[in-house]
Amino acid sequence: MSAPTPRHHARQNPRHNPRPTLHPGAWWLWALALGTAATRTTNPLLLALLLTTSAYVVLTCRPDTPWSRSYSAFLHLALAVLLIRLLFVVALGSPIPGTHVIVTLPEVPLPDWAQGIRLGGRVTAEGVLFALYDGLRLATLLVCVGAANALAGPSRLLKSLPGALYEAGVAVVVALTFAPHLIADVQRLRAARRLRGRPDKGLRGLLQVALPVLEGALERSVALAAAMDARGYGRTADVPAAVRRTTAALTLGGLLGVCAGTYGLLTAAGGTYGLPVLLAGLAAALAGLHLGGRRSPRTRYRPDRWTPRAGLVVVSGVAVAALLALAGAADPAALHPTMVPLTAPTLPLWPAAAILLGLLPAFLAPARRKEP
Repeated sequence: MSAPTPRHHARQNPRHNPRPTLHPGAWWLWALALGTAATRTTNPLLLALLLTTSAYVVLTCRPDTPWSRSYSAFLHLALAVLLIRLLFVVALGSPIPGTHVIVTLPEVPLPDWAQGIRLGGRVTAEGVLFALYDGLRLATLLVCVGAANALAGPSRLLKSLPGALYEAGVAVVVALTFAPHLIADVQRLRAARRLRGRPDKGLRGLLQVALPVLEGALERSVALAAAMDARGYGRTADVPAAVRRTTAALTLGGLLGVCAGTYGLLTAAGGTYGLPVLLAGLAAALAGLHLGGRRSPRTRYRPDRWTPRAGLVVVSGVAVAALLALAGAADPAALHPTMVPLTAPTLPLWPAAAILLGLLPAFLAPARRKEP
């Protein structure tokens, strides 16, 4: 009896037949929904819960690929943003008046035309907490974007873009992957110089490394352009003029409707027309993108399928954003702690329970681990 083929062996052994990965769009929508929820609150306890939720899902579900390690880079970027925000409020002051003085720095006198700006002076606890809460909100948004990048790389998302956005998506993916290549080239050249006993630090080492890195980047760009041209990139199909005009009108009108609807939702006066205009704009923009895809017909190799599990992942993220928005409208003080008078933030129970819905992907989408 002959030995079983690898395919037959994979069917019999469930460990070698893991679940397929989720659609990359589901991960990005889930992460952007968590980022939207982060913009609805300045409560540090809720923001910390959002950070913990995204980190747990990333650690549980990210695949074993090189781009999945980018999450730590976004964590460092978020920490840098938070520190810079605190540094600005210490050096330039805060618009929040406070009475609890932490330290008084030497103040630099400024001319009359710089009224409203100061350098140094009193640093109050109210101003520092205001900067901390505001910076933590932006840091949480950055970490959520990093979670999407770690769970589904931009190259996977590119395969699922509509034809009308394919060229723009390729430009974004190339831009996102260009910086890591440069960093890898710098590390490789510095290691080679150290092995040869040559300096790799200081101005001289920088000049000796910069030229080969630039040369490698140019060679990579030429090779990429040749490969894209060989694959027919940029070639479009003949589309009637009426279809082109309809596509442009739908896309432009849809984007204007999305902007107007978003503005209406963010203002108190536009609450009645904001949601209908936003939905109409989204429908028009999607119709324009569908028609625009006729100009660039293309096929997809092993396309990612949208499964019910992907829909549940998106629903969990959207539910977190929607419930946080409702909580902000019902009880603004719980989601936005006051600094004047200075009070300690409290953890509201049902908004915290709503954030825990974001953990659903950790149980729906286990990552595919690399086989030994």
